[in-house]
Amino acid sequence: MKRALITGVTGQDGSYLADLLLEQGYEVYGMVRRASVERFERIQHIQERINLVQGDLTDQSSLDEAIRTVVPDEVYNLGAQSFVPTSWNQPVLTGDITGMGVTRILEAIRKHKPDTKFYQGSSSEMFGKVRQTPQNEETPFYPRSPYGVAKTYGHYITVNYRESYGIFACCGVLFNHESERRGMEFVSRKVTYTVARIKLGKAKELRLGNLDAARDWGYAPDYVRAMWKMLQQDQGEDFVIATGKARTVRELVEHAFAAAGLDWRRHVVVDPTLLRPAEVDHLIGDASKAKKKLGWEPLVSFEKMIQRMVEHDLKRVEREY
Repeated sequence: MKRALITGVTGQDGSYLADLLLEQGYEVYGMVRRASVERFERIQHIQERINLVQGDLTDQSSLDEAIRTVVPDEVYNLGAQSFVPTSWNQPVLTGDITGMGVTRILEAIRKHKPDTKFYQGSSSEMFGKVRQTPQNEETPFYPRSPYGVAKTYGHYITVNYRESYGIFACCGVLFNHESERRGMEFVSRKVTYTVARIKLGKAKELRLGNLDAARDWGYAPDYVRAMWKMLQQDQGEDFVIATGKARTVRELVEHAFAAAGLDWRRHVVVDPTLLRPAEVDHLIGDASKAKKKLGWEPLVSFEKMIQRMVEHDLKRVEREY
């Protein structure tokens, strides 16, 4: 039985990855930070089937202890300060967790279990002010936020440990991926949840920033399948994971309101205070390498994903009230 350790197991990607690894017959360990309020909502359905270990990406000794204790075959580093707007307010914290945290866990692997296969969750935000469209594994990075900068550091330090120490390490440069488990602070979930509240008479308007911002949006369960596939290869490589189709926030809004039978123009308010200090340009990914080498394809369409999220949030709002 393979043994896997997931940082960020209580997040969207971590919880879906835990589901997948359990299906594959893994012994799953999830690293969680000590907090006064436990937020295990996303892993509640599998909490009895996984092992939780305490650790923190800002604390080297806890990572050393986690690797020594678990002795994992695979480590998936999905823990991060992952919300771009917050990275502007907390740039040092974002750099420490999202950037330096990668170095700390790689050091723990190097010292205590160097044959562990390592997955680093890289991000399309590293491309930022894009040098070419679409973006692939050879596209230069030009990050436009503290989060993007921190992710770029994490990406390159992973490449360095692979090339310097021979560690099996992969970076998955994942473009935006959403789901029913997406955090409420992210625009996709903000939209679908507010649509549900408007539909059920609990809200009247949805306030958004740049409706013309375009992203390559996919479905999170499809993307965690790509993570797992990367670590089943004979050697560590980096892969772009994306749908190859860009959609604007306006399209996201149109589909979400339509799924609830509403006219978005009657409810959406553009709020200049929600604009980013620096917006990324046209992010659209080329996943040709992943399709060829991993046999990976996205299975759930953008429209189907938004429909699922709206339906989920309608049920959630009904329960809340």
